[in-house]
Amino acid sequence: MSITVTPQDEFNRELVNNLHPADWTNPVPAGRYNLVIVGAGPAGLVAAAGAAGLGARVALVERHLMGGDCLNFGCVPSKALLKAAHKAHDGGLIPDFARVMADMRQKRARLAPHDSVARFSDLGVDVFLGAGHFVSTNALEVAGKTLNFHRAVISTGARAALPPIPGLSDANPLTNESLFSLEKLPKRLIVIGAGPIGCEMAQAFRRFGAEVTIVEMADRLVPIEDPDASAVLRRQFEKEGISLILKASVVRVAADTGGKSVVIDDNGQERTLQADEILVAAGRIPNIEGLDLEAAKVDYHRRGVTVNDRLQTTNSRIYAAGDICSPYQFTHSADAMARIVLQNALFFGRKKMSALVMPWATYTAPEIAHVGMTAQQAAEKGEAVMTLTVQMAEIDRAVLEEDSGGFARVHIARKSGRVLGATMVAAHAGESIGEMSLAITSGLKMGDIGATIHPYPTQAEIWKALANAHRRESFTPRIAAVFRFFLNFFAREAG
Repeated sequence: MSITVTPQDEFNRELVNNLHPADWTNPVPAGRYNLVIVGAGPAGLVAAAGAAGLGARVALVERHLMGGDCLNFGCVPSKALLKAAHKAHDGGLIPDFARVMADMRQKRARLAPHDSVARFSDLGVDVFLGAGHFVSTNALEVAGKTLNFHRAVISTGARAALPPIPGLSDANPLTNESLFSLEKLPKRLIVIGAGPIGCEMAQAFRRFGAEVTIVEMADRLVPIEDPDASAVLRRQFEKEGISLILKASVVRVAADTGGKSVVIDDNGQERTLQADEILVAAGRIPNIEGLDLEAAKVDYHRRGVTVNDRLQTTNSRIYAAGDICSPYQFTHSADAMARIVLQNALFFGRKKMSALVMPWATYTAPEIAHVGMTAQQAAEKGEAVMTLTVQMAEIDRAVLEEDSGGFARVHIARKSGRVLGATMVAAHAGESIGEMSLAITSGLKMGDIGATIHPYPTQAEIWKALANAHRRESFTPRIAAVFRFFLNFFAREAG
């Protein structure tokens, strides 16, 4: 099957030549494989490289582009655009959009060899290009060839969902799979959905010079985040001129030669919005079509493949990893899940998905990052929680860089002092949240954070400021009385 990525310039040709070369010949199946992996996104690639490195006989099957969404339609191109957008905004410039997109395609192509067919073949993996489907509980077929396996991994990922809105599909909306093929900046862009993808791209295109409107059913941006974090981002978006229509739903869509019209229900009143392009960022659906999971006796549902806590499907020979089975649809979660699968599938391990501490970040300006429990989740588990907040305005580096509109917040177990969860809103929140991720993973207490020397001046000093706040909160009147007693005692002794 020939694959093309538009526009068909030198960078996209290089991309395809690495990730789905037209002249590739599938190998002859090598008997019974220790591991057959369906889907060469982040989870599949980590599993394939890891298993091959351990000496396993591995087959990797991919119907489209190696690298999956992350390299081709997700993390890599979106972060390249965000960098260009933030740079333009900070410099007070309106960039050349065509040049920005070409630069993104060049950077993406530069990273492609790491996920390429050639690299994985060199690692000892049998790479099969084509649509694989199960023919039994221990065999899969691709391009007319049967791959027998001892264990298998389903890592086919997910794709953007199109809500069942009348006229939407006929209007040819953008999704993350088509957005990065644009060569001309849309003058007016409507974004349906205010999750991380919708917010990131809304801000990027606004900073490129487009008129941007976000339509969201919830009452705030990035509804999965702390409400105060959402509020900071809302103020920033309004400051930048992004139109926000919250608690609204799209009724119908129509397209004609003059553009696209979107009719919304805004608090019971119908309004019509005009756009040149519509970006749909309203959830994702699993890529399960054509896998013939019934033949493999693998159960599935509308959100993906059914797995237990060890990532094993209803067929004990077959595991799953990544977006196909996880509520955490991030590249780093797919990586972590693939490592669990390797241990459990090949070495009789009993590693559990529930043991993972999963951070995430939304790469808007400011960034929003979170890890661990919210205060509500901790309360539901019966934990007595102390919640502390420090504003970025109290951190010297943030003030000096004029980035003081955010905050950091921690949720701490009152009894033990352990860190249970944290949220940060700041320019480098995605980088800084790792400290709290480590703290939760290692069972550290807030006192351990306070005892750690942080370089000055950095935004990460906010964690030490929170540790100091925790120490002050923990200094109860009873403890203070004990300290006064000893201080007075030693003062008398010294006299």
